[in-house]
Amino acid sequence: MKTSSDGSRSPSAFLAVSLAFVINMMGTTLPTAIYRYYQLQYGFTATVITVIYACYAAGVLGALLVVGNWSDQLGRRRMLLVGLCMSAASAITFLLSHGLAGLMLGRLLSGISAGIFTGTATVAVIELAPPAWRRHATLAATASNMLGLGCGPLLSGVLVELLPWPMQLPYAVHLLLVAAAMVAVWSAPETAQRPARIALGLQRISLPAEVRGVFVPAAMAGFAGFVVVGFFAAVAPQLIRVVLGYKSGIVIGAIVFLLFACSALGQTLQASIPAPRRQLAGCMGLVAGLLGVALCVPERSLGVLLTGTALAGIGQGISFRAALGDIAAKSPPHRRAEVTSSFFVVLYVAISLPVIGLGLVVQLAGVERATLIFAALTIVLVLVALLLLRSQDAHIRTANSA
Repeated sequence: MKTSSDGSRSPSAFLAVSLAFVINMMGTTLPTAIYRYYQLQYGFTATVITVIYACYAAGVLGALLVVGNWSDQLGRRRMLLVGLCMSAASAITFLLSHGLAGLMLGRLLSGISAGIFTGTATVAVIELAPPAWRRHATLAATASNMLGLGCGPLLSGVLVELLPWPMQLPYAVHLLLVAAAMVAVWSAPETAQRPARIALGLQRISLPAEVRGVFVPAAMAGFAGFVVVGFFAAVAPQLIRVVLGYKSGIVIGAIVFLLFACSALGQTLQASIPAPRRQLAGCMGLVAGLLGVALCVPERSLGVLLTGTALAGIGQGISFRAALGDIAAKSPPHRRAEVTSSFFVVLYVAISLPVIGLGLVVQLAGVERATLIFAALTIVLVLVALLLLRSQDAHIRTANSA
């Protein structure tokens, strides 16, 4: 397959793959505003919703570990098309589902799609950037990821409130969008230099020597930020309905979208922050946001939740963008997808395992206590990550001055 050169990387191909990234990730959060209809239809408890969410997390991690580095050998475009096929299969499964088994399978397929797409599309967007846009390429990749995740709940929230068939229509609309994304990816040039001999295998959780120094602190900060993302995707809708009393899918979708939109804003703002202070700014934003989320429980205040959501999103975006940029810059080109996928393995552990535990706490102690426990423990995690980051920075400075 012919690979692209700098001269053949057009703005249209760059924008087309970025849009496909948004569309694919929309499908992974589409059920957020639909879960309450599943609860009403099938009598699901909070624990069952957590089990459904766990299927998504299992699909993501499985795909990252199995095929995370395959696009380095098979090509970016081919793997992106496979990811979109999995997204379409997920939507069809949801459309035909009549119970728990179908929902679990749909979320598993959605997770596989996200696992294939996350690392591959991030690298593809960066590699497709025209030379004049190169310094904004990582921002475009990470913002596409976050905006896609945010648009899913917003789209489904609007559709379930304003139109009929709340458990089917959002997936039908997404199928049409996936078809458009397939056309966009098919028209884009290949960017990976495929080896003469293909040897596929499981994703190695190992790192080239040149990237290890930045990977560990970056992964630690990213882990803390994505714990917050997992909370908003899986548990925040219950908080908004039960504690604050807002049951509209549009309101719930808009609040979840706010987190991801502010994440994209934070990714933009991080460029104006001196590099040594970016992770500090991101972690402080997360702490301030988590305090707002906790305070909205006793205050019963939507305004406090919105403030906390915005601050948490900005903080998460700053730390996430800084981490991914450092990793992409240090990774050898022929192992870039492998390293990026390893980073996202850490992030999706953060977005899944803590939330699964949180779902059990919601079932046992109620969403109010669960939210307070979540906020307290995540603040501790962020502060520990910050201490480790500062310690790593001090070690690097000492080594450079020796």
